[in-house]
Amino acid sequence: MKDNRVPRAGLRPPQDASAILAVLSKGQIELKGRLRWSSNATFLVAVHPPSQNPTMAPTPVASSTGGASPGRAADGPMLAIYKPAKGERPLWDFPRGLWKREVAAYELAASLSWDLVPPTAARRDAPLGAGSLQYCVDALAGEHYFSLLDEPSHHMALRRIAAFDLIVNNADRKSGHCLLDRCGHIWAIDNGLCFHAEPKLRTVIWDFAGEQIDDELLTSLELLSRAEVPAVMADLLDEEEIKALSDRAAALFEVARYPEPSGDFPYPWPLV
Repeated sequence: MKDNRVPRAGLRPPQDASAILAVLSKGQIELKGRLRWSSNATFLVAVHPPSQNPTMAPTPVASSTGGASPGRAADGPMLAIYKPAKGERPLWDFPRGLWKREVAAYELAASLSWDLVPPTAARRDAPLGAGSLQYCVDALAGEHYFSLLDEPSHHMALRRIAAFDLIVNNADRKSGHCLLDRCGHIWAIDNGLCFHAEPKLRTVIWDFAGEQIDDELLTSLELLSRAEVPAVMADLLDEEEIKALSDRAAALFEVARYPEPSGDFPYPWPLV
């Protein structure tokens, strides 16, 4: 019997991420609404390329799940998720500027050729001040990590996210942060609580613990493990965080296995 949760057709971002980043980086931003369920102030925006009329509202298609917003525009302005610095709640263990970590997560994933973080750009001229703009994934409602795990064909993508979270030290990987788009591609969103220099890993993705990490992923990590970090990271993280990132990559490259849960709080809350 065919699994109806696996989409047969649909929309996904253009293959050329640079085209998306060009719009996110330079397009005119129109606030559409606030996402009320987010812990920090987060907004759905329409990003208009310079040649488009900003008075024309985008037409949403389908809906998202987890922490995402309604889907991207079928035609015209691009829908994006805007996280301004002004909307961040102070945290005792992370400095202000979580939006920079959202951008850093995309830049790192892109440098590894891991197509798992939606294109994300820094915007200092946004309506509410400096913040991140992330392409809004048109995701299937009701899908998240725990449901995706039931389909073996998704396991490689989930393993990639698990490896990514290990090297970025993700302190808040909830199930709802894994989105399935309408072409069957899995994306990892909400990466603001990453890159701390101290161990902070909290994730729901422990199902691969003890298993060997795929050679494809290890090959991608080799340069990072030798402290060859993308230059753009210096504008987004401090020196201690960059060194810790490289150290984690080196440790994972050497062990080549997914770790077992450890520490007092290995899981985030809520789980979804």
